[in-house]
Amino acid sequence: MVRPVGFGYARDCTVMAGTAVMNRGGGTTTITGDVSISPGTTVSGFPPGQVRGSIDRDNAEARNEKAAAVAAYNDAAGRTPTATLAPQLGGRTLPSGVYDTPGGVFELAGTLTLDAEGNKDAVFIFQADSALNTARVSNIDLVNGAQPDNVVWQVGGSATLGRYSTFRGNILANRAVAVTTGTAFYGRAMALNDMVMLEGTTYLPATRVTWPNNPATATTLTSSPNPSRKGEPVTFVATVTGNYLGFPPSNEVLFRDGDTVVGSATIDAAGQATFTTSGLTRGGHQITAVYVDGGTAVNEDWAQFAPSTSAVVTQVVMNR
Repeated sequence: MVRPVGFGYARDCTVMAGTAVMNRGGGTTTITGDVSISPGTTVSGFPPGQVRGSIDRDNAEARNEKAAAVAAYNDAAGRTPTATLAPQLGGRTLPSGVYDTPGGVFELAGTLTLDAEGNKDAVFIFQADSALNTARVSNIDLVNGAQPDNVVWQVGGSATLGRYSTFRGNILANRAVAVTTGTAFYGRAMALNDMVMLEGTTYLPATRVTWPNNPATATTLTSSPNPSRKGEPVTFVATVTGNYLGFPPSNEVLFRDGDTVVGSATIDAAGQATFTTSGLTRGGHQITAVYVDGGTAVNEDWAQFAPSTSAVVTQVVMNR
């Protein structure tokens, strides 16, 4: 299992730069979360841009956050790759791992899908020695419990996100980060030794950088009958609770036997997902239910609930 990259003191920081944070183009960029800059002090273009959080300019807070971000960068850069990929990531589905690429430049056109396979703590680390470049309207899709907090892009040079792209994860760039017009960025943009440049818009969709504070959920699991006999149907019921503006979680729950996904079900109007199987072998099975989200429609908005995992239910299967 890939261990997470810890952000420590910098955890609450959404945008960090070494020299400057600049919103260009005279349009709107919304940063949800804190902005930190050190050793520079320049923050410009706000307004018309908006920062929904604090701004720290080379004070003690900023210097502590910078040190934590540098430690996170070094941690990610020092990991041993589990696979080497071709530079173009579009059209791929990847499990948890540490990935590098020949030549040190990752590119993304189309959609990259990161699949946590029912493990809400799955970690994805991408090591780009030189650069990260995403194309116009490119997308990163997180599925089966993957979370942006556990996706790290370590870039030895600079990162540029294409217009109207959707980016999920945390960029730790040694040099600069450019977030272009209409980009939706869910995670952290950190340019350790240069600037974070954002291009605002005068129309929708607005440019935004958001560290998601996803509404929490809780998942519980029951089984019946337990114990059961080999070949007898066993029904597992997962109950998922949570609330965002009065709306409950929806979408999918995965059922795992140890590390193996054995089934899935959609949450019904009562907040429950039901899975029945007669395929369990004799012995004890460590069953968990994992709510993996996928987004919930809230009026004309879209809410991402946080994944959650139930306590283990030991399903005992006896001989006939």
